[in-house]
Amino acid sequence: MKRLLLAASFLAASFTVPTVAMADPPQHLVDSSTLALQSIMGGTEGTQVQDFLRKARAVVVCPDIFRGGLFIVGGEGGGCLMLARDSTGGWSNPAFYNLGSASFGPQLGVQSAEVMMLIMTQGGLNALLNSQFKFGADAGLTVATLGAGVNGSMSTALDADIITFSKTQGLYGGISLQGSVLSNDAGTEQTYYGTTLDARQIVVDLQASNPGARPLRQTLTSYGG
Repeated sequence: MKRLLLAASFLAASFTVPTVAMADPPQHLVDSSTLALQSIMGGTEGTQVQDFLRKARAVVVCPDIFRGGLFIVGGEGGGCLMLARDSTGGWSNPAFYNLGSASFGPQLGVQSAEVMMLIMTQGGLNALLNSQFKFGADAGLTVATLGAGVNGSMSTALDADIITFSKTQGLYGGISLQGSVLSNDAGTEQTYYGTTLDARQIVVDLQASNPGARPLRQTLTSYGG
């Protein structure tokens, strides 16, 4: 029993930090995001998601969010990219983020998910451009979740500031971003672009450029105009 309590305490301490450092090079995250976008849009519910993407102000793609649990302690996290529309309807170069959270409750298993967040309003974009954004903490923003049976949740998403969609694998029935924290990763951005810029300068002011992001931007254009 003491060993189990010590293991639970160790895991709890491990998941109290909301951000998750990305071990892979930045370009790997960009390439993985391109594949995840194609996977989400190529699924049976991709057509409905495309309808929202065409109207979106920005998008966040998290290609590989892991969620693991042991007994009563669990956590989730992974790297994400944010891109916003430019004045011509195209897409910016990506800003880098980490998504992380801690959770408590009876659970056992590991889940991998491709997560996509559609930012539908300027208010939603401004909130996510902050250095940290916690889902569910801002009462002024509406976050809707689309998942299995996406048609049934369409009405709740029509007026949402942020719409989330995920494809999951593993032992859990689904993924919720409630309580998760999205944090800007300025260090990875500096590595990728070779200069120090904040997320707003990258996705709104369009001051950053890396040819390695072109396939991701083109994929977004092909699906979302």
